[in-house]
Amino acid sequence: MATRTGTTAAGVHPADAHDVIRVRGARENNLREIDVDIPKRRLTVFTGVSGSGKSSLVFATVAAESRRLIDETYSTFLQGFMPSLPRPDVDDLSGVTTAILVDQERLGANARSTVGTVTDAHAMLRHLFSRLGEPYVGPPTAFSFNVPTSRASGVMTTDRAGGTTEKTVVRDQVYLGGMCPGCEGRGTVSDLDLSVIVDESRSLNEGAILVPGYKADGWMVRGFSESGFVDPDKPVRDYSDTERHDFLYRDKGKIKALGMNMTYQGLIPKLRESMFSRDPASLQPHVRRFVERAAVFGPCPACGGTRLNEAARSATVHGATIADVARMQITDAADWVRGVDEPGVAPLVAHLVALLDSVVQIGLGYLSLDRPAGTLSGGEAQRVKMIRHLGSALTDVTYVFDEPTIGLHPHDIARMNELLVDLRDKGNTVLVVEHKPEAIAVADHVVDLGPGAGSDGGTLCYEGTVDGLRASDTLTGRHLDDRARLKDTVREPTGALEIRGARQNNLQGIDLDIPTGVLTVVTGVAGSGKSSLIHGNLAGRDGVVVVDQGTIKGSRRSNPATYTGLLEPVRKAFAKANGVKPALFSANSEGACPTCKGNGRIYTELGFMETVETPCEDCGGRRFMAEVLDHTLGGKNIADVLDLSVTEAHAFFSSGEARVPAVATTLTHLRDVGLGYLHLGQPLNTLSGGERQRLKLAMHKGDSGGTYVLDEPTTGLHLADVENLLALLDQLVDAGKTVVVIEHHQAVMAHADHLVDLGPGAGHDGGRVVFEGTPAELVADRSTLTGRHLADYVVTGG
Repeated sequence: MATRTGTTAAGVHPADAHDVIRVRGARENNLREIDVDIPKRRLTVFTGVSGSGKSSLVFATVAAESRRLIDETYSTFLQGFMPSLPRPDVDDLSGVTTAILVDQERLGANARSTVGTVTDAHAMLRHLFSRLGEPYVGPPTAFSFNVPTSRASGVMTTDRAGGTTEKTVVRDQVYLGGMCPGCEGRGTVSDLDLSVIVDESRSLNEGAILVPGYKADGWMVRGFSESGFVDPDKPVRDYSDTERHDFLYRDKGKIKALGMNMTYQGLIPKLRESMFSRDPASLQPHVRRFVERAAVFGPCPACGGTRLNEAARSATVHGATIADVARMQITDAADWVRGVDEPGVAPLVAHLVALLDSVVQIGLGYLSLDRPAGTLSGGEAQRVKMIRHLGSALTDVTYVFDEPTIGLHPHDIARMNELLVDLRDKGNTVLVVEHKPEAIAVADHVVDLGPGAGSDGGTLCYEGTVDGLRASDTLTGRHLDDRARLKDTVREPTGALEIRGARQNNLQGIDLDIPTGVLTVVTGVAGSGKSSLIHGNLAGRDGVVVVDQGTIKGSRRSNPATYTGLLEPVRKAFAKANGVKPALFSANSEGACPTCKGNGRIYTELGFMETVETPCEDCGGRRFMAEVLDHTLGGKNIADVLDLSVTEAHAFFSSGEARVPAVATTLTHLRDVGLGYLHLGQPLNTLSGGERQRLKLAMHKGDSGGTYVLDEPTTGLHLADVENLLALLDQLVDAGKTVVVIEHHQAVMAHADHLVDLGPGAGHDGGRVVFEGTPAELVADRSTLTGRHLADYVVTGG
């Protein structure tokens, strides 16, 4: 019985009994009635293979319920402006605290979003320059590249009681903004490279137009040849100014050509409409490659890429403009701000210095404040989001991280671990989804899910300490102490891809030969220039395929079956077996359930309340009309097939009545890249960055020859899956492909035929090649950070 002081007879305060987040009967996605107690004010790491249910438990259950409960504390008026969240599928969830999600979602949906705007550092700089800048140009908005300078004048009318109207003459009013009118605050302007589009040494009849589909004797080119505006037998370089304008830039108009009345339009505006204004992901691969070569972006000539108008660029503080400070590496910007010793702005300076120091502390000091937010990697974006929480005085908060070590060199992981431990030591609950053994090692508590992925996962395999996990017989426990082993022999290159004078971002005039026909791994600390070197110099070349983790375009109807194109031969096989049209087996066409329009779900908007999502009662969530499901192939209907995992579907389409070789081949590629657990009908928006990358890789796996560039393919991979990835990379190289991998994982480094190590540090301390050779030579050398970490990793493995 509690006493008047609130303690029980045993002397324990009732409030102290709530020291765990209690989860009972979690069934979100593939979870199978998970029961788990997550200790509060501790660092808990969730492990398991990709697709085992980690994110379903942490993000879709615990964090989602926390956010939903917080939203319910607001008034119904405010809830109407907030995103609505459904209640997760769980029997009981208690002891939940306020959850703050720090995920890998890319920043910068807005083209004007920069590191400075995302962290609020630029807002503070604007106030600083508006106070101290000489000459004075205006309030803080006068330094904002998001705000244009506007002018207004006219008559303002105001309705008064009794039906009277009051009119006030408003004089010219100027609203000062800092936006450059030339580029509208973007810093860059787009243009088309004419040398890629037109060969001016040829005539139209000789194939001057180099655009895919524009053959010299084709209908598209004949429209220009017979227009009467140009001589089809004269080289383009010999055109008069009028002919050149009519050929390239003439506006739409009706002409008589090709024996009929037709609409004529200059080549450049025609291409902008037909190719360059469309989503690149929707274009055919060869057209997309042409668009990427022809579309060029350069600094705005009006502002020099600073995004600011002339007035904003004229004001200086201590000899520097706001554009100069934004262009500095953040470590240098922090030193510059410290030098601003003005009593009137001392609190602002102190706050800005603390913010910039936090950026440096989190390992992003090599960035600049004017770096576009959309160019940050998923790991960098996640760390930028961490900044606002590092100095927070809040305690008893649940911080949820999704693989915070992504994009981090082994040297940087220790610093990330310190930040996570600091958050915990402030009295917060820290939940981390992670695969790296270095990050798992600092956990107070480990929750291991599995044993497999998808339908083979969703169960609790282990719960306890790291030492207990290591001693357990779980898949994670068995691979926790895996170590890299150097290859006995390396492949001999067949040639080289030359990179000369590379100076993108922090690169310092690098000359490098990337060997062909082998596996090359490019490594170095975060910010050393790896992505700038490879993406900035190899991407866009003929035969080079970049397989990154970028978002796959598509609606909630899109799934692996539609993205890979395997659904088309599946529909034809169903149609042939049943003597009906293929369109009947499309949830986006004739076979769609009329009630839910092929969605499988009914979405009911309830105003200020959360949107209710329920399975369609007519089709039971299967998306097709009942009569469509009567048609079968190999004993399964189309909905049954979409519910199969890749592995199950491979067995189904490889033999018997349902044998479809083209489908089986595509499924083999998906299985080879480690996606055997995905369901064919699983929405693409549920895939992680690593899964998206491997899905794209599967699409190219059957191509012959060429060069593949992979950006951290171990992202999201369990320790047990890294070995499978290495086997896949070997398959690609053995098939005649050149594979270039940007990677930090030591097992991938050790498996390389050729290593390129950039550094020695980040930002202006990096951008140089500090080692080039075989992994064995790097281990023997130990002269770089990578070499020392790789040597320790290999030596430890014996």
